[in-house]
Amino acid sequence: MPSPRAILFRLHWALGLTAGLILAVMGATGALLSYEEALTDWANHDRLTVATREAPPLALPDLTRRVEAQRPGQRVSRLTLQDDLTASVTIRFARDPATRQRPDSVFADPYDGAVLGPVRGEPLFDTVLALHRFLLLPGNGNGWGRQITGACAIALLVFLVTGIVLRWPQVHRLKIWLRPSLSRPGRARWWSLHAVAGTWLLPVYLIIALSGLTWSYGWFKDGANALLIGGAKPAAMGKRAKAGPEGPPSLDAVWTAFREGEGRHAARAQILLPEEGRQPIRIRWFSRDDDRPAARNEARYEAATGTLMSAERAADQPLGKRIAGNMLEVHRGRFFGAGFALLFCLAALAMPGFAATGIALYVLRRRAAGRRTARKPLVAAPAE
Repeated sequence: MPSPRAILFRLHWALGLTAGLILAVMGATGALLSYEEALTDWANHDRLTVATREAPPLALPDLTRRVEAQRPGQRVSRLTLQDDLTASVTIRFARDPATRQRPDSVFADPYDGAVLGPVRGEPLFDTVLALHRFLLLPGNGNGWGRQITGACAIALLVFLVTGIVLRWPQVHRLKIWLRPSLSRPGRARWWSLHAVAGTWLLPVYLIIALSGLTWSYGWFKDGANALLIGGAKPAAMGKRAKAGPEGPPSLDAVWTAFREGEGRHAARAQILLPEEGRQPIRIRWFSRDDDRPAARNEARYEAATGTLMSAERAADQPLGKRIAGNMLEVHRGRFFGAGFALLFCLAALAMPGFAATGIALYVLRRRAAGRRTARKPLVAAPAE
């Protein structure tokens, strides 16, 4: 009967030959998504700015109407504005009710509402995201792809546990644990590189796996919320916003109230328009003093009157609530700062390397086992 150590070893390489290959794809796509905003800005540098005018920018209802007039059949669902008179406005549209597809986002001139062009790179990153989360399988979040990537996130946790257990007898030899022996020949070199890199990146992969599971399994997300914020959902943080009075949305009143109140020190704001008039208008904003992705604030206003219904500031929230409300930034590493974001990106890029070194170790081990079998005599020598 195999020993427990042998069972863990077989489990480790069996998952490596299956889930490891999918994790390699998820790692490469995740690394690309880590800098989606920066790459998108680079690809659209000529559409990010506009010439200033003597006249003030259009009121937001007028801007919205002019953009929708240039895109018949499409409804504006989100506007992203900067505290910069030379910055264009990013417009996102609602999904088509029939196809559930979202039209391409566009840049617009805030002074005359002219559409400057679509956001270059957006379709590419939408495809990369679908590959990362659902492996481009039919059904997206409701299909098998979500279940497979969720199972692979669990497999990553198994890799971490089994990898450390298999290294445990050498815990007293820190040099072997923390520095690869690249001068060793053959399989020993690959094993050292594979094991040492895994040891260094273990905390990063632990955060990536645990945060990733919140999108795969509802029960895991509920458990994480219970641990971080006592069971409340992140969207329910702060005062609960109720539906306001009936009437057409008054975007101008909401924006005026925001600029005079919560948004006095906003560097960037995203206005999320409701599908129905009674739903509140949400504004996510970032302060001039702290525009990190993890420092997102949010205010909700009655759509008909522009009355403030609730306000949530990142600086006022406990750490657990901020983590639960910014799980994507935790997953990317940006929650912890720019240096950690780069580290998480490099760790994601290393996943294909782990798959490659793992396969190399498996092939070399099988070859060595085959040579040992070939050297054994087929018939035992007769006893004298």
